[in-house]
Amino acid sequence: MSKTTTRTRTHSPAQPRWERIDQHRVRLPRQGGMRTDGLVFADAKLMTQLEGDQALTQVANVAHLPGIVGPSIAMPDMHWGYGFPIGGVAAFAGEDGVISPGGVGYDINCGVRLLVTPLTVDEVRPRMTELVEELFTTIPSGVGSHRSDLRLSKDQLDAVLSQGARWAVHAGLGAERDLGAIEAGGCLPDADPQAVSQRAKERGRNQLGTVGSGNHFVEVGWVAERDDEAAADALGLTAGRVTVFIHSGSRGLGHQVCDDHLDVMVAAAGRYGIALPDKQLCCAPLGSPEADAYWSAMNAAANFAFANRQVMTHYARAAFGRIFGSETASGIDLLYDVAHNIAKLEEHTVDGKRRQVVVHRKGATRAFPPGHPELHPRYRDLGQPVLIPGDMGRCSYVLLGTRQAFDETFGSCCHGAGRQMSRRAAKRAARTRNVANELAAQGVVVRAASRATVAEEMPEAYKDVRDVVNVVDGAGIGRKVAMLKPVGVVKG
Repeated sequence: MSKTTTRTRTHSPAQPRWERIDQHRVRLPRQGGMRTDGLVFADAKLMTQLEGDQALTQVANVAHLPGIVGPSIAMPDMHWGYGFPIGGVAAFAGEDGVISPGGVGYDINCGVRLLVTPLTVDEVRPRMTELVEELFTTIPSGVGSHRSDLRLSKDQLDAVLSQGARWAVHAGLGAERDLGAIEAGGCLPDADPQAVSQRAKERGRNQLGTVGSGNHFVEVGWVAERDDEAAADALGLTAGRVTVFIHSGSRGLGHQVCDDHLDVMVAAAGRYGIALPDKQLCCAPLGSPEADAYWSAMNAAANFAFANRQVMTHYARAAFGRIFGSETASGIDLLYDVAHNIAKLEEHTVDGKRRQVVVHRKGATRAFPPGHPELHPRYRDLGQPVLIPGDMGRCSYVLLGTRQAFDETFGSCCHGAGRQMSRRAAKRAARTRNVANELAAQGVVVRAASRATVAEEMPEAYKDVRDVVNVVDGAGIGRKVAMLKPVGVVKG
């Protein structure tokens, strides 16, 4: 890392002071009640885009929490969120360490997986409208979307919460080879279905295998550029290859799990004498009954999300099979699946010592380096795939985790482009436009549950993912492998 410059910027009272470290990093020096510095990955352009956004204040607020080790970190796609900024990373350890639902988010294990098909874009493009319609019909999307053909019994739902993606594979909704290509093998071991409320279970019972709403999607793309040809070849990302992103999470079940624990955590913070700069950072000490209850329920909801994306993969393969034949369906490979909203117990070096820490990643992706023992042998020499979807009109990226990320960010990276416009503002900006037609003119077929969804998810609502990824790559916390361009999108 380059030597810190001495010039300190002055900002409005709403934002903390910050100073530039190098062209890719900004430090928020300890101020007020902060227990540690903040570390933001952003170049000059991205910092300009943060003017007026409360995300920097949230980075500073997270640094107030007891037991934090290392800096309070934010990725270049950062923006305002609940408690933690979206794009926030923080690790906690020791007797004072805490766990905070705001550091995970409402959509527990919202995440993304990438499928690689045996088809080329030239083979798929002539039937793209037909394919997108088939995907839209096959995988329910939109607010409250559910599957009428997969309503789980009580015992089945508990098995999903315990086993995650493995339940889906054993139910015939996937291949055994898929499990090695999922973070944590698609199952977090500390899940307890009994820690999940009946209300949460009712909300999730018939939502397995559905996209949901908001920024969730199924996107067909193709390999347009390859920055590391050897790594791209090893991952099956040959030039022109058609890919499929699936972005969704734990749906209503995970939302309810978060909701169930927020009031409990507010009370716990008061009971344990934890001073909160923001009530949305409510938390409980690691090892306390409140923390253990949330941990068990959060892991169960994360397993539901892993299973959800696995079931959607099965139906995506089926949709491709109906258009292009069964041989195509069986040849669709899962490249990787990563969580975006999660807290995990990991071993990292802190102040020169190996320690067990609870890493909160809120709108951030795990990015483990080559050789890490948790990686499946397929990725051991490469490093963990890091999947960075962009917006409907531009591009997405596949990166690999690095040693720099493991040492500097607890093995974390960005998770997407990052919003720069609120949903309400996006809908206002699109009021006189037909965004779907604009995208069609660019060669991107879009199908959505509502026109409003397309408007609030229009490309201009997001930062340019190329800016975000260039910072990550330049800082060394992710290594560019390939760029994918969209040709068809199903939006929630």
